[in-house]
Amino acid sequence: MILRDYVDLTVIQSTCCKRAYLRGAFLGAGSVSDPEKGYHLEFVNPSIKHAEFLQEVMTTLEMEPKVVPRKNNYVLYLKEGTQIVDLLNIMGAHIALMELENVRIVKEVRNNVNRIVNCETANLKKTVSAAVRQMQDIEYVQNTIGISALPENLQQVATYRLEYPSSTLKELGELLNPPVGKSGVNHRLKKISEIAEQLRETRGGNVK
Repeated sequence: MILRDYVDLTVIQSTCCKRAYLRGAFLGAGSVSDPEKGYHLEFVNPSIKHAEFLQEVMTTLEMEPKVVPRKNNYVLYLKEGTQIVDLLNIMGAHIALMELENVRIVKEVRNNVNRIVNCETANLKKTVSAAVRQMQDIEYVQNTIGISALPENLQQVATYRLEYPSSTLKELGELLNPPVGKSGVNHRLKKISEIAEQLRETRGGNVK
């Protein structure tokens, strides 16, 4: 099919005519990439005039295609998944639309799961690192002045942190008597860390 470059937009003003024109243009010079690899739909045009005409038609249908030169042709393309779905719907390619949507849904769910897992993994690493630092500080205090030298509220949280190294701040707070919130536990552990740091400065290093 040879696409003509002198079509007047006034000839296809109605939505049904635009749908039909885009359908014909796609059948003659369009393609869609494998959505598993990426989203890309394109029309290969022999002239810049026709590429720009197609671009104008699609713009009136609330799409944002781009035009780039390729060898002796001009390629009009869409790379946004939702816009490709819209165009397939406009052209009446409902089976292809459903297949693409299925792939998009699976990819979106997979990506969301990966983001959640990565986030939870990062949070877990952060929690573990914090707990390790807290235990090192508590053990330093224990090996220098002894936990009993701490104020009673700090003694309690220090003892439970050593006893439950993998517990969250919230869980530690629930063990205390009376129970303390997450921010309260964090504040007490920071105080212990400050005391440990002061001891390191005055005693010159770690004590085994």
